[in-house]
Amino acid sequence: MLKSQEHNQDASTDGQVSAGQVTRRGFMIGATTAGFTLAFVPTALLSTAPAQALADGKFEPTLWYNIDDQGIVTVHVTKAEMGQHVGTALARIVAEELEANWEDVRIDHVDTHPKFGLFVTGGSWSVWQNFDLLSRAGAAGRMSLIQEGAKLMGVTASDCRAENSSVICSKGSLSYAEIVQRGDITRAFTDEQLAKMPIKPAQDRRLIGSETVAMDIPDKTRGAAVYGIDATYPGMVYAKPILPPTRYGSKVESVDDTAAKKVAGYQQTVVLEDPSNTVPGWALVIADSYHAALRASLAVKVTWQAGPTATISEADLIARGKELLDSDAGSLVVNDEHVDHVYMAADSVLEGEYTTSTALHFQLEPVNAIGVEKDGMWELHTGNQWQSLILPTLAQAMGVGEDKIVMRTHTLGGGFGRRLNGDYGVPALLAAKALGKPVKVVFSREDDSRFDSPRSASVQRVSMAFDEKKETMAMQHAATAGWPTAAMAPFFLAPGTNGENFDPFSINGADHWYDFGPHKVRAVMNDLANETFRPGWLRSVAPGWIHWAAESFIDEAANYAGKDPVAFRLQHLTAAGKNAGAAPNSVGGAKRLANVLKRVAAKSGWGNKMPKDTGMGVAVTFGQERNMPTWTACVAQVKVDRNSGQVKLEKLTLVLDAGTIVHPDGALAQTEGAALWGASLALHEGTEFANGEVKDVNLNSYTPLRMADVPDLDIEFVASAEQAVGLGEPATTVVGPAIGNAIFNAVGARVRHLPITADAVKKAMA
Repeated sequence: MLKSQEHNQDASTDGQVSAGQVTRRGFMIGATTAGFTLAFVPTALLSTAPAQALADGKFEPTLWYNIDDQGIVTVHVTKAEMGQHVGTALARIVAEELEANWEDVRIDHVDTHPKFGLFVTGGSWSVWQNFDLLSRAGAAGRMSLIQEGAKLMGVTASDCRAENSSVICSKGSLSYAEIVQRGDITRAFTDEQLAKMPIKPAQDRRLIGSETVAMDIPDKTRGAAVYGIDATYPGMVYAKPILPPTRYGSKVESVDDTAAKKVAGYQQTVVLEDPSNTVPGWALVIADSYHAALRASLAVKVTWQAGPTATISEADLIARGKELLDSDAGSLVVNDEHVDHVYMAADSVLEGEYTTSTALHFQLEPVNAIGVEKDGMWELHTGNQWQSLILPTLAQAMGVGEDKIVMRTHTLGGGFGRRLNGDYGVPALLAAKALGKPVKVVFSREDDSRFDSPRSASVQRVSMAFDEKKETMAMQHAATAGWPTAAMAPFFLAPGTNGENFDPFSINGADHWYDFGPHKVRAVMNDLANETFRPGWLRSVAPGWIHWAAESFIDEAANYAGKDPVAFRLQHLTAAGKNAGAAPNSVGGAKRLANVLKRVAAKSGWGNKMPKDTGMGVAVTFGQERNMPTWTACVAQVKVDRNSGQVKLEKLTLVLDAGTIVHPDGALAQTEGAALWGASLALHEGTEFANGEVKDVNLNSYTPLRMADVPDLDIEFVASAEQAVGLGEPATTVVGPAIGNAIFNAVGARVRHLPITADAVKKAMA
């Protein structure tokens, strides 16, 4: 479990969030007025009577679930629901070990409170961080129910078993509801006891890995699900932002709302004063309805003093990236011995430079929030992925303590990393404070795009040293982009081997599982990008550009060495040394990556003769992070029109080893969506900065993958009982390089920029 204190999350030495561990906390079970409750508590308070402690609030526990006197199990979910069916997966983990009837299980997406610990949904972390924790919580509950049920029936616990929400023994059975009604459950568990708590072997599981309808689907299909944009509050007014010309440094000079006063329902235009500097230079148009606010905003004239980045272009960002890579700036993330010496002794060196464009999140639901004061508390009603991150900023903006702000969570109409940054909540609370009434801020699509936290443009240089037989000797990889973690979560920065900090979410993936000899990885923050906009965590973040460069270049290296790309990869997935893997997350290491590669090659028909101008390309990835690998392999099949350069993506074949699959339907849906997003970023999506802002702000010019462009998908999950890891993002990152490599194999055109345009393909063929 991650601790709830601000900026005090447990982290591993490589800067990554560690798996959910019960740290300095025990486990307490007790009967309350709400029924039977299980909670993690400070170990120092384990001497307190559980029922009393849970009832009188002497501590702030992290409550995972409760069972009421009707036997209904309610699992408290701190993770945001944005289409990934996370509540279903987490509830299945609890119910599996609790031996609860699935029909008796409910989920509750809770509001922010310190007792619930860290609120963050991203990085494909949710199941990975919580699998062991919730399994043991369920097992502890089962054990306690068996013991109490045995006592009520006058038998020993060893004579009983739990099954279908009942405790069964030779004398009969008692339902969980009856035990809660009649029993007196008081039991505390230490960390050590929890660590020894027996967990089911994989072969005995009945819920995990089996099909079920996701719990969030019924409400969504009948229109009952409440998204942030649906939420209302009594007495609220509507606000439409008028955004300044630059993300930072703009100041309002004048506001003329003369024309707006003719719009029915218009009230006023408010210039925000923001101590947190989240929304500098903002004006909000206030009206009785959103429609009125929108119409009035078109009539309000605001003049600004623009910030210093008002002239910045995409070309400027790329040029700055290349300038930084030409220097020795940055952090050495991987720095094996003798890399420079090996390069000097090499017979030849192959080099490649790769770039990616700025990309937007473009989630279906534009960001929105309701700010309201109630009984001395400030409430923010919205959908968000990382409530714990934005709470300190909200407190700073409002000039109050974090304990005076609560976030009421709604379903998200898409997150994809945009809602990890909750900056859109700041204007709602500031407006509510200024007006003394509830305010709902709704962004238009154009507002949402301009205020997005885009995936930064990137520049990368990759090289490999070869001996006289063209066998690999060493590899180097340098990458620069805007760093989201530096902008929004600097406590996650990690020290490099040279003492310089780096953003793990800007370089993850470069620390690969291949053995190419000594390896050097350098990460450099594009300072101009961070000054121009707030770089964001877009689905998969760094692997979206890192694997594009690495896996494209590995194909180039295979071609240079005269070897088949699959065989070349397998040759270097030795699973030796640091690539051997380790328990619990990476058991098997590179062997498992080699396995999915072999399976996808066989499954796709790799090596078969292709029609004219048609080719297959391969790529592999280990997902998001080295300490949480999801072994992923992809073969893309494309057909290229030589005359136009147009690329038709015909088929994607993927094989993934994500360890234990908790919710198969959810896993498949996540992988399908991720793969299609990868195809979209590879062939369709991208914008550029012009005059300090993104150029494409709506779907008339920002063109994600359309239905007509969707390829055939063939997806396989390797059956495994290993640690459950993430599936929300890995398939996103493997598709781009597979497509690029397929284009090369189809027509001999090597493209090194995303998105891949028809003009770029034609130029590469020429």
